[in-house]
Amino acid sequence: MRNTVSALVMVAALCAAHASRAQDACPDRSAYAPAREIVADLGRIVAPTGVQEDYAVEIGGIRQWVNVRGQDRDNPMVLFVHGGPASPVIPTLWQFQRPLEEYFTVVNYDQRGAGKTLTLSPQEAVADTLHVQRYVDDAIALAEYLRTRYHKRKLVLMAHSWGTVVAMHAALQRPDLFHAYVGIGQVINVRTNEQVSFDYGLRTARARGNTDAVREMESIAPYPGDAPITRERIIIARKWPQFYGGLTAYRDESEYFFQGPRLSPDYDDAARCAINAGSVLTLGRLLDEFLRVDFTGVKEFPIPVVMFMGRHDYTTPSEPTAAWLAKVRAPYKQGVWFERSAHMIPWEEPGRTLVSLLEHVRPLAVEGDRTR
Repeated sequence: MRNTVSALVMVAALCAAHASRAQDACPDRSAYAPAREIVADLGRIVAPTGVQEDYAVEIGGIRQWVNVRGQDRDNPMVLFVHGGPASPVIPTLWQFQRPLEEYFTVVNYDQRGAGKTLTLSPQEAVADTLHVQRYVDDAIALAEYLRTRYHKRKLVLMAHSWGTVVAMHAALQRPDLFHAYVGIGQVINVRTNEQVSFDYGLRTARARGNTDAVREMESIAPYPGDAPITRERIIIARKWPQFYGGLTAYRDESEYFFQGPRLSPDYDDAARCAINAGSVLTLGRLLDEFLRVDFTGVKEFPIPVVMFMGRHDYTTPSEPTAAWLAKVRAPYKQGVWFERSAHMIPWEEPGRTLVSLLEHVRPLAVEGDRTR
């Protein structure tokens, strides 16, 4: 079973694997250059009304890397907050994002400690700033910057996995900046997620007669229980639910995602290697704060909220999100189930992702701009 990554919910399990990779010399991926040229040519935005920009902007005391793409500048703008915390979307957006760009201007950025942003600042200058609220402040500052640069009154805030922690706080703290919030692989309560995920992995391993998996998982049971949730326990707890399709449905690996940056025209070798280095830098520093995340006490949400939920997601399980959404009061709320997805919804069901955004989210943004 190959390394698995993406949400901080699971990334403690990856810390050891990433650390091993990070110790190796940055590999030469020049053999992929011809393929990257084709991907780049396909992705070129040539419409006179379009925008295709990459740049660094000063946010929270450091330069952070921003990618902006869309076929029409007048379309609603989406600010996407990636998972990880050091798992940037920019090097794999070529896999799924182009259709969205016909209806939205999509902004991705590499968060502090991630990807290209990590290459712009010394690690020692960033390490002590790695706290949840700092990430929230960054997202808010970037939203304000984007509003000014692109003349937008409000943005659509969309997030995946770890990014949903950052974005939920940003929406709660600055609802005036956003038309709506879209959570994908939403984190509501980390301890609940850990239990649901573990129970699924153990239950499935028993049903399939995988004695090695059962023995390994039973060695940390009950999980999470009252014992500290250490990196070592998380490594075991996350391994088997993901093996049984809890990261990408019906797959025991997700190499399309992990190897996807090799074909990205947006990343050079240094940036690709920075993905692994960023995981090593951020995981241990954020784990304690992350394990305390709990949005169950949020009974009212100030802006429209839409949750995309993978039926097979056992990385950030969807059941707690559905339960929270059923009870929360909001100006508008909608849950959308993705029956053939686990955690990687935009990659697994890109068509339904687009249709759902057009049905439930774009009208909110268009109407919001119309009534300003």
